[in-house]
Amino acid sequence: METGNFHHALKIREDLCIGCSHCMNVCPTEAIRVKNGKSVLFGDRCVDCGECFRVCPVSAIIIDHDDFNYIFDYKYRVALVPAVFTGQFPEDISLRQIHSVMLELGFTHIYEVENSVDVLSETLDAYISKNNETKPLISSFCPAIVRLIQVKFPALVDNIIRLKPPLDISAHFLKKELLSKGIPSEEIGIFYVTPCAAKIAAIKDPVGETNSPIAGVINMDFLFNKVYRQVKQRNNQSCAIPLSPKLSGKSTCWSLTSGEASHAKGRCLAIDEIHNVIEFLERLENEEISDIDFLELRACDESCAGGVLTTSNRFLTVERLRNHADSYHAKDEPVHPDAFRNPTSESDYLNERIFIDEVKPRSILKLDENMAEAMRKMEKVNRIMQLLPLVDCGVCGAPSCQALAQDIAQGEAKIQQCIFIQKILEQKGEMSLDDSIEVMQGIWGYGKTNKYRDIKGF
Repeated sequence: METGNFHHALKIREDLCIGCSHCMNVCPTEAIRVKNGKSVLFGDRCVDCGECFRVCPVSAIIIDHDDFNYIFDYKYRVALVPAVFTGQFPEDISLRQIHSVMLELGFTHIYEVENSVDVLSETLDAYISKNNETKPLISSFCPAIVRLIQVKFPALVDNIIRLKPPLDISAHFLKKELLSKGIPSEEIGIFYVTPCAAKIAAIKDPVGETNSPIAGVINMDFLFNKVYRQVKQRNNQSCAIPLSPKLSGKSTCWSLTSGEASHAKGRCLAIDEIHNVIEFLERLENEEISDIDFLELRACDESCAGGVLTTSNRFLTVERLRNHADSYHAKDEPVHPDAFRNPTSESDYLNERIFIDEVKPRSILKLDENMAEAMRKMEKVNRIMQLLPLVDCGVCGAPSCQALAQDIAQGEAKIQQCIFIQKILEQKGEMSLDDSIEVMQGIWGYGKTNKYRDIKGF
């Protein structure tokens, strides 16, 4: 089992946090606590799904991405763009306009991530057939889901398909293409335009491999606004000729819900939104569900179209991309002579690099590496749970009574943090009112508790 924290793209700005606990209450892996009036992230639990980012009322949770100007550290600057980026724009803005503006902003090449879907799809079919005894096989497309399984469902890590997603395959292909033209490796910068935090974390700290060929990550929300503003200002003036062929219908929809499952063999299910995924995996782990060959699991509602760094309404994005897919006709799309080749031309090269190493569990349920100590702590958790009210009110600064009990067993909290326990101890004379207030100040900060001291007449 791996130990240590993941790299995280999500950061909490203590200077902005008001300790409202919104983030704590929505976190699917109970990775957030409130201490001293501020939210605190438990790095070993966080999967960078971005649910906390969505609900923070004061924008105290930020996503740590690379500065756009970082692209100019390279002579050859490749924008690796997912289809959902195009789907953000209204129908009256063409792919040619979008790419033309991106070239003006400083990129030297633009390439759509899903161009490598055909390479992956062929290998995926063979992989599923070869590993037919391991059911269900789970897509490795969504890095938040891969991490979720590592920390919350460690018994299922062997079910994760050990194949890289289109993002990594395309990056390897682009690097080889540019190197084959005699361009030095240090002059090549491949930058992914990301719709979510999890992909940033996956690029900075890839699971199942040592490093990524991607040099940096650009916030999709930032780039969309930059491109959209410039497109509107140009007022349909002449555009540079795009150097990228149009995606096939299959490739266009790959990152949407059912994009993978609709092309996999056997009984396949597609489930999106992380709480839905958790509910399903719990049933799967309890053996309530069986006879499924392939699972496409995505952390965001409507998959990548609903990523936390997207701007457009996710349902409109899905509609636009499906319209693009329906209107695709390969024979109508001439290939520009300077465009990158089809990745299938390098299938042998890519297939040598398409596999990832073993994905190891990093269970948050394991209380200690030493089995005897883990058993002792588990017994302590069970005893504490018998004392707690099991109402999951969150006043203790933990998201649930179970989480508080585990924190106490790990020496990271005290049972007096429970407001119900406090009142019992006060009634018995074993805890004073001042002691209770001091405990609450340790959780919610001085400001929240001090302003209620002189309440009268209510």
